[in-house]
Amino acid sequence: MPPYPPFSGAKIAVLCEGQLLTYQRDDKPTIPWPGLWDLPGGGREGKETPEQCALRETEEEFGLTLDPACIVWTRVYPGQGMHGLDTWFFVAEVPAGCFAQVVFGDEGQRWQVMSVAAFLALTDAVGPLQQRLCQFFAEVEE
Repeated sequence: MPPYPPFSGAKIAVLCEGQLLTYQRDDKPTIPWPGLWDLPGGGREGKETPEQCALRETEEEFGLTLDPACIVWTRVYPGQGMHGLDTWFFVAEVPAGCFAQVVFGDEGQRWQVMSVAAFLALTDAVGPLQQRLCQFFAEVEE
């Protein structure tokens, strides 16, 4: 496993048959993006890789253990994370029935499966994640 430069965390868009796994963040003023709609992911722990970070967070937040082979797109965003560190974004396409296995964790107010279009149209979602998801679809459609 190659060493990774310091990074603050990773997010992952989990897609299943055109639907997207989302959750509404807690409404605490002490956290980034309070109350906004978000995607699985979070901060790096220890020396984990970006992929390990995204997959661990998905398991902690939604009870889903994703096969790394489901990841179809990966990007690093230099300097866009906490304290100017890099942040990573993944897109995973999971098999039908995956979202029926969700066991929502203790972070966030609620979770919802919605269409990609609905997430992108939200005015109360984490904007950079909407932009990254748009970038994925733009590149896939090329």
